[in-house]
Amino acid sequence: MHFDVVTIFPDMVLNSALNGVTGRAIKQGRVGLSVWNPRDYTADRHKTVDDRSYGGGPGMVMKYQPLKDAVDNAKGSINAERVKVVYLSPQGIPLTQQLLNENATLQQLILVAGRYEGIDERFIEDECTEEWSLGDFVISGGELAALVVIDAISRLLPGVLGDDESAQQDSHMHGLLDYPHYTRPEIIAGKQVPDILLSGNHKGIERWRLQQSLGRTWQKRPDLLLDKELTTQQQALLEEFKIELKNK
Repeated sequence: MHFDVVTIFPDMVLNSALNGVTGRAIKQGRVGLSVWNPRDYTADRHKTVDDRSYGGGPGMVMKYQPLKDAVDNAKGSINAERVKVVYLSPQGIPLTQQLLNENATLQQLILVAGRYEGIDERFIEDECTEEWSLGDFVISGGELAALVVIDAISRLLPGVLGDDESAQQDSHMHGLLDYPHYTRPEIIAGKQVPDILLSGNHKGIERWRLQQSLGRTWQKRPDLLLDKELTTQQQALLEEFKIELKNK
């Protein structure tokens, strides 16, 4: 997977992406990352990438041509057949684990990070495959959203995590929240690690983790269960969780 970010703040993206999981994946060659500054595709000495909005109103709008030229160069940078251009916008499709999973098989993902009041609508119509959003709120630019997408998709790619099963056990991967995790020492502030996790009973541990995952989802994000069809076993585990919680 090769990520390309169109941004007027390339250092902001690189300085963050080259750390942690994504940084290691880039250094190992499992993930590619390039940044494209629209200012490099301007003709005036001020490298102007924005202008006033037609019809008036506050704020500036990013211009069509510098963005298009940046995207065109990004498309030509690698030989990829499965390419998508995504504008990161509060008006976009909400980012979900399912959306990330579906796009983890792309060869190239070009992320357009807008700024100011937005970007020329004609660029969105002509060049962007989709619009994605972090949620129902507004941030100052798309760079942070691009970094979230890069991190979230990179960890789904083979070999990026130390153990590929780690990603499969994350929250939301199967429509449920993750189960609780514990590490040494066994007792902290009078609170002990659940006995089942010390038992060596792998089937029992697996059952407990599934029950906790179901219970946590019911407690914290019940909306996730509304459209999820639970198996008979899952339903029984959830009911057992509710009873145990009630009796505490």
